[in-house]
Amino acid sequence: MKITDLQPKLVWECFDEITKVPRPTHHLEKMKHFLVSWAEKHNIPYAVDEVGNVVMKKPATPGHENAPTIILQGHQDMVAEKNSDKVHDFMNDPITTIVDGDWVKADGTTLGADNGLGCATAMAVLLDNTLIHGPIEALFTVDEEQGLIGANGIQPGFVTGSVLLNLDSEEMGQIVIGCAGGKVTVAEKRLKFEETPVNKLWMKVQLSNFNGGHSGMEINLGRGNANQQLCRFLWENWKDFDFELAEFDGGGLANAIPREAYAIIGIDNGKKDEFIKKAKEFSDKIHMEFLLAETPDFKFEVEALKDTPAKILSRDDAISLISAVFACPNGVQNMSRAVEGLVETSCNLASVKFDGDQVRVTVHQRSSVDSRRDEIADRVKALFELLGYTVTFDDAYVGWAPNPDSVLLGKAKESYRSLFGKEPKVEALHAGLECGLFLEKMPELDMISFGPTLKDIHSPSEKAYIPSVQEFWKFLVDLLKRLA
Repeated sequence: MKITDLQPKLVWECFDEITKVPRPTHHLEKMKHFLVSWAEKHNIPYAVDEVGNVVMKKPATPGHENAPTIILQGHQDMVAEKNSDKVHDFMNDPITTIVDGDWVKADGTTLGADNGLGCATAMAVLLDNTLIHGPIEALFTVDEEQGLIGANGIQPGFVTGSVLLNLDSEEMGQIVIGCAGGKVTVAEKRLKFEETPVNKLWMKVQLSNFNGGHSGMEINLGRGNANQQLCRFLWENWKDFDFELAEFDGGGLANAIPREAYAIIGIDNGKKDEFIKKAKEFSDKIHMEFLLAETPDFKFEVEALKDTPAKILSRDDAISLISAVFACPNGVQNMSRAVEGLVETSCNLASVKFDGDQVRVTVHQRSSVDSRRDEIADRVKALFELLGYTVTFDDAYVGWAPNPDSVLLGKAKESYRSLFGKEPKVEALHAGLECGLFLEKMPELDMISFGPTLKDIHSPSEKAYIPSVQEFWKFLVDLLKRLA
């Protein structure tokens, strides 16, 4: 079965078109061209602003012209993550989709249902002339996943609606009315390298196949951070093996929990068996620690290398890097006292990357309290500056304060009860949404966020629950009719 065989057919057909368009964050030229061409093909009025946001407009169903204008909003970009053994070029290759029972997933990559399904649903509304609704503005923003650039750059008047439906949540039956703000901390240092010593056995130490996932929505699940766990092993065994460090690489995007990391180290030839034994003991230990939080298929492995690295880090730089990554705040930092079960503040030690003679460590902080967000970012800064790193902050964004008295929320709850015979879950999220930035620029907006059920977003395990897409469409169609 193909996704174009699924219901609601219009939604899945639009999503199928989107999956064929490469659209990683900060590389949306092809997606913008696709949206513009699609609007022209279907004779839909559109506009593009200076940052690349696209808006398409549809007039009200006859007789409903005086209803409030509804903004249907999703973001164009997707998180580009893949399994290490998967050959895929996110700049040029389409996503390969697979129907697996009640789920749609991708072949070794992120699916891009975040937020491709939201965009596809807005497109389906534009195409479906059987619906009853007021004036529609479908807004497709750029670069939400890193920097919320589209929401930051939107100018007054680009959209005119007074009601905004953000189609970027991941649990059907949940209506989101608030979210966390965030900030990215980047620590950089120019490293000193030395000549590679002779008579060393060079080993690759690798941690792979952690679950990873969304650094906001899944930070509370206790999943392993590959960067930190690998540095934990190196730190624990430094003194016993007195090894050299030639290379370290781990993680990827700031908003994804790192699934994989590796280091290349040199040990004394006579200590190979002892080192392998220590690695096996560490593997057994973390498999026990993450027994209920991780797939049992994750691996901690060492292998001897034939090639000798051209250079190694100085001893001081190697020790400071391993120590800083091991000690860096990571995971849930505070739980909310205002909302039961909600993570208030968290930190994701997202990536460690070498670039020539420089290392860059990226850490993503989130909080529903801006001062707490800034506090944890400053703690990360204090740690790395102590070890000689230059630290900067990037991509700060505000949270979205809940409005439980929203008129829109009241209508959405009525719709959900009528359709499904039960109450929806009304919640705030620890994830970042664009709504807070929209509210700063358009304070008159009444907003909620909702979407179909997605699992393991921001990882190659991402999948969409097919029955929930049908319910999501049914809910949206009914809500549009009520708002008209």
